[in-house]
Amino acid sequence: MARNIYIYLLIMAGVTYAIRVLPLTVIRREIKNRRIRAFLYYVPYVTLAVMTFPAIIDATGSAVTAISALAAATALAWFGGSLLQVSLLACAVVFLLDLMIR
Repeated sequence: MARNIYIYLLIMAGVTYAIRVLPLTVIRREIKNRRIRAFLYYVPYVTLAVMTFPAIIDATGSAVTAISALAAATALAWFGGSLLQVSLLACAVVFLLDLMIR
């Protein structure tokens, strides 16, 4: 059975368009429910985290160094470290642990 790529592209375009248009047409007024507003506020952050976390674990080639760097970077960020400090710490942890493991 031959598959037509244009049918797949048409379905994908329709679903993508519907996802963006339906909220604009169905919800005409401002959302006042606090729970729904809070949920919608955090959706981009959760999406970014879900996309980034697996890449962090696979980036170093070793789950031990990746999880250690993630923990160290998260702790420094929690206590107010800048983005540069957090990224340098994560790189240093991966580098030092990689030297110790080999």
